[in-house]
Amino acid sequence: MNYHWNWHIYWELSPDGQGTYFHSLLVGLGWTLATALAAWVIALVLGSVLGVMRTTPSKWAVKFGNAYVELFRNIPLLVQMFLWYFVLPEVVPRAIGTWIKQMPPPWGAYVPAVLCLGFFTAARVSEQVRAGIQSLPRGQGMAGTALGLTLPETYRYVLLPMAYRIILPPLTSEFMNIIKNSSVALTIGLVELTAAARSMQEFSFQVFEAFTAATTIYILVNVVVVFGMRVLERKLSVPGFIGKQIEVPAGH
Repeated sequence: MNYHWNWHIYWELSPDGQGTYFHSLLVGLGWTLATALAAWVIALVLGSVLGVMRTTPSKWAVKFGNAYVELFRNIPLLVQMFLWYFVLPEVVPRAIGTWIKQMPPPWGAYVPAVLCLGFFTAARVSEQVRAGIQSLPRGQGMAGTALGLTLPETYRYVLLPMAYRIILPPLTSEFMNIIKNSSVALTIGLVELTAAARSMQEFSFQVFEAFTAATTIYILVNVVVVFGMRVLERKLSVPGFIGKQIEVPAGH
């Protein structure tokens, strides 16, 4: 059986009556970006707090941070998505659970997806923040103490500004991952980009066209993220601290 290619399918009306298939893909992209950005805010803030806790002198703070990382890093993302969507409304107080269940679509799927991705990625960000702080020379923390800074002030004004510059490349990778991981939200009913492509495939039977479009859009979004983060990395670089790579001529 020969496959019938139809690259004009993007401009045909979708069965939902909201516009063309291309418009449906763009709407899906909007939900993908909205989910990823909101989850990234949670992941960056919570991951930074946990990363700092794991480098403090407090043993209990270190143990709590380590336990969080081990818990969220070792449970598959899909399982966590189901836990947030199906289990959370049943374990919280009844009034809150009822409110969660009665949220209208797509918010009923969007909120659990954001929380799941945010808390899951926070464990990975925590590892990077911890590694960034511990990679700094011990003299920097000691200099903050010598200047009379408290421990929170030393982290805020001395350690974290340098640590974030060091871990900017892996943070870029995590931001790209959270964009791609948002596709897991289709399992709880959020019509993001992958779900929109799947819907297009099911209604039109144009499998290759649907997922070619989704793949292309994901690539373009991630290219924009990489380019933007590289520009940010150059602007935030500290001369003499993070040296530029020197190209060695061949044969030397």
